[in-house]
Parts: sequence; C-alpha cells; structure tokens
Amino acid sequence: MKLYDWEIAPNPRRVRIFLVEKGIDIPIEQVDGPGVALSSDYLTKNPHGLVPALELDDGTVIGEAMAICRYFETEQPDPPLMGTDAKDRATVEMWERKADMEGLHAASEVFRNVAPDFKDRGLPGQRGDAIPQLPQLVERGTARVARFFQKLDVQLADNDFLAGERYSVADITALCTIDFCKWIELEIPTECTNVQRWYDQVSNRPSAAA
Repeated sequence: MKLYDWEIAPNPRRVRIFLVEKGIDIPIEQVDGPGVALSSDYLTKNPHGLVPALELDDGTVIGEAMAICRYFETEQPDPPLMGTDAKDRATVEMWERKADMEGLHAASEVFRNVAPDFKDRGLPGQRGDAIPQLPQLVERGTARVARFFQKLDVQLADNDFLAGERYSVADITALCTIDFCKWIELEIPTECTNVQRWYDQVSNRPSAAA
C-alpha cells in the first residue's frame, strides 16, 4: 500500500492529517514533476491527473481525498473521524462537504485564475486543450470565501468543532481550506472570532503539521 502525495497541495494534506489522527503509517511517494506538473509515471497510474491517490496491495488505485479517508475509516474505525451513528455521520459529512465545496473550491477558483503557473489550466486535472483563466472568477471566488468564513463563524459560535463536540474530518478539510486561503492571502476576517478560536485550537493538534 502506498499514498501518492504532492506536498504543496491542500487535498493530499487532508489525507496526511487523517492518517496521523488515526495513527496509521504507510509509505508516501511524492509525485510532483517539472514546474507545477505531475510526473508522467503518476499520470499513467492515475490518469484523472489529480492528487492524492492510494494504491492498494492488489494494485487498485483510489483517488479523491474523502474516498481515501473513507477506506481507512472503514478499515480502522477508531478513533472515529467520520461520525459514530447515523445522525453524527450525516452531520460530519454535511460540514465536510460545505468546507470542501464552499471553502476549498472557492479558494481554488481564486488561485487557478490568478496564478501565472496555471495560465491555460483553469480547471484541475485538465490536460490537452488550453482552458483560459477568467479574472471574473477571482472576484467571485473571493466573495465565496468571505461567505464561507461567515458561515463557519455562526456554526462555531455554539460548537467546539465544526460538526459538534468531536474533532472530525470536517475540521480537517476546513483547516486545510483556511491554510490554503492564507497562502493566497485570504485571511480570516477579524470579526470571525469563533473561527479564529477554532483555528488556533485545531492548528495546535500534532496532526496539523502533517
């Protein structure tokens, strides 16, 4: 078994943090190629052109961060990071999905449409035909991130963690999202004190260094 990783990307970090929280240690291989490209060997194994990917001992390759996390949650349920009963699992999945779609995707929309290295690569995993950057998406993505911070702040006003009283994969995705936002200079708004309290707490967990 092996995890294919690109250390600078937020999605593989979600899996690395998950594995540390679970106490699971597996081989990790970096797959970055020249510039901001993925290596040709990796693209042969995972033609979707995205990271991370998990290769099982039987040769099966599983892509998508949450699919990989689900595999390990099923194999090793404790400590539970994806919920403990029907209600808890649904709540965790809901907030993880919001952190991903409303937060990480919005920040990625900003980054992909402004970063010089991604000129003509406006969509992730795209190979072949050029997809131009759209400046309008930078403005839209920035507005989406701002709304995401406000939504998190309301949720965290009465909850220690994003999905309730227990640290979960929703917190992992939200942490990776906010660190990615900071990297592209989209900071936590000063009025979002609940987000800042939560962020300081989860950032101090040993797994956050993964």
